[in-house]
Amino acid sequence: QIDAGVFSEKNLKNVLNSMLEQRMRANILEKEKRLDGRKIDAIREITCQVGLLPRTHGSALFQRGETQSLSITTLGSPGSAQIIDTMDEDATKRYMHHYNFPPYAVGEVKPLRGPSRRDIGHGDLAERSLIPVLPTKEEFPYTIWVVSEILSCNGSSSMASVCGSTVAMMDGGVPIKDLAACIDMGLIFDEKGENFKVLTDIQGPEDHHGDMDLKVAGTKDGVTAMQMDVKIEGINQEILEKTLEQAKKARLEILSVLSGALKEPRKELSVYAPKIKTIKINPEKIGSVIGPQGKVINDIIDKTGAAIDIDDDGSVFITSDTQDGMDKAIAMIKDITYEAQIGDEFDGTVVSIKDFGAFVEILPGKDGMVHISEMRNERVNRVSDVLKMGQKVHVRVKGVDENGRISLTMKGKPA
Repeated sequence: QIDAGVFSEKNLKNVLNSMLEQRMRANILEKEKRLDGRKIDAIREITCQVGLLPRTHGSALFQRGETQSLSITTLGSPGSAQIIDTMDEDATKRYMHHYNFPPYAVGEVKPLRGPSRRDIGHGDLAERSLIPVLPTKEEFPYTIWVVSEILSCNGSSSMASVCGSTVAMMDGGVPIKDLAACIDMGLIFDEKGENFKVLTDIQGPEDHHGDMDLKVAGTKDGVTAMQMDVKIEGINQEILEKTLEQAKKARLEILSVLSGALKEPRKELSVYAPKIKTIKINPEKIGSVIGPQGKVINDIIDKTGAAIDIDDDGSVFITSDTQDGMDKAIAMIKDITYEAQIGDEFDGTVVSIKDFGAFVEILPGKDGMVHISEMRNERVNRVSDVLKMGQKVHVRVKGVDENGRISLTMKGKPA
């Protein structure tokens, strides 16, 4: 009741909210009946579509009830990984998940500003939920960026972003280990704390007026992440066991819908995604590929348009939008890191003539010496009688000394 002397619109709203809360809780505890008529373990209607945005690398629209999440996958080179500065050492993140919750998702008119603490927290939860199913860098060298745009919301939007992001990555060709889904579980306690009901897939009012919000993400085989908020002193083992059991049932139901939209990752990447090729070089040759002050690697990038990233173990990742740029970059790196093998043949160019022989460039920046005795089967009196500067000659590697100097021959192969 409200005293007429202090009646106001604010007081009226408070009373109506209080009545709604009491009625909602009583119906759930006594009749197992929820605001929208669902049973306590029922999930709202779910739909999922993939490939909605043709120009992106991968996309999916996941809807549960009135909550709708559009997830977009973008693939980048290994060098696009986010650098994390710490007190001890720098780290990198090759998978990032961002969650955006604009005011219009709940019918509000507000200015669009930077991400809120809530946005960052929900994005981090979704990111941690999916990390266990991601492929390793060796299996899939791309940097993966997923953005979930919440278009409409009536509870469980962060959970919808997990579900949408799973199939959005599959649509982008990311070879994830397994489908993952997420469900938001609730709890209603009676005033004496003796009776309780666990709710599956809570919506806005059940979250606001309920006693617990437990988000559970996982695959068909187990849980990958959980986050719990409670408005009571805590929960016991019985409640937790029942909640996780009910969450697993719901998760399997959602996974069946996701697999119906896309059963497995696409075999081929989008035509708009960059191409990445990984090659291995001798770690001792890394300096040669980079060059003084990055001169060599920058020259390769300028001539091919490819992005090049090198790990300390000699793994070289070449990223290019075109196959031609990819092939040129690989050829240039292989030329720079070439280690001569006896018997290898080249069409080279004479770059220097000495009294004792001539130096022939067999690859860009790499040459070998043809001794005067290796120019003909018969005796040669002067090098200039056989070779001239800039002349093209066919040579074969005869030997390599301990300092890596290459000896070449112009003679035919021995019988």
